[in-house]
Amino acid sequence: MQQAIAILDSGVGGLTVVKEVMRQLPLEKIIYFGDTARSPYGPRPAEEVQAFTAQIVDYLIQFNPKMIVIACNTATAAAMDLIRSKVSIPVLGVISPGVRAAIKSSFNARVGVIGTEGTIRSKAYEQALTSISPNIQVFSQACPDLAPLVEKGLFDSDETIQAVEASLSVLRSSPMDCLILGCTHYPFLTRAISEVMGSEVKLISSADETAREISAILHHHEMLSPTGMVPFHQFYCSGEPGLFKQIAQNWLKEEISITPVVWQVPTIR
Repeated sequence: MQQAIAILDSGVGGLTVVKEVMRQLPLEKIIYFGDTARSPYGPRPAEEVQAFTAQIVDYLIQFNPKMIVIACNTATAAAMDLIRSKVSIPVLGVISPGVRAAIKSSFNARVGVIGTEGTIRSKAYEQALTSISPNIQVFSQACPDLAPLVEKGLFDSDETIQAVEASLSVLRSSPMDCLILGCTHYPFLTRAISEVMGSEVKLISSADETAREISAILHHHEMLSPTGMVPFHQFYCSGEPGLFKQIAQNWLKEEISITPVVWQVPTIR
């Protein structure tokens, strides 16, 4: 049986990573878990995000994946070390790939970061950026209103455009030349974000770089799927599957099957 890459997120945001993996690694099987019943993760305490992420990993391990990708910035910041200590397979998050892409793209060493409250509060991006480029200047802004709109499938509505304008109003005057979309939900809003920030600010999505790093890791461990394999992708969510399936099919441009998890996801207090 073909071993899969397991990709998890708080909801639909990780589909931005799935799309790039499908494009760059078309032979690889993907098992995706969106924790839509408990999204968003951003306002939650780090300990709760750790517990949720560990639960999802415990669920995904039953499928014997060859790699786990935490396609959620909040979960990457809060739970990466924990998950790596729990499993013996490679684990990749989305923060480091996004940071490397931003450093390669920035000409003036002034980088913006938008993300959830949890991601921005963790200072994970600032620390990762300055560890590579100590003189870089980072402008960070939490945008708690954006991910919930994506979960509702509202990408270009008037409500969404107004929320993007309000969320980015402070950053617009900052002298950055690139902006990291520090939440995997935000690429769904690329058009609105680009209109607000202007064409002179390059938007950095970690999805492209994450897919490239997945390829490099699998190649290093000699775990790439052989030529001739036809992958069958599996999608799971912990909430109501109808809207999730609609968003996923529109984004991925292909028919998928979605399975609501039989596993009961308890609320962790």
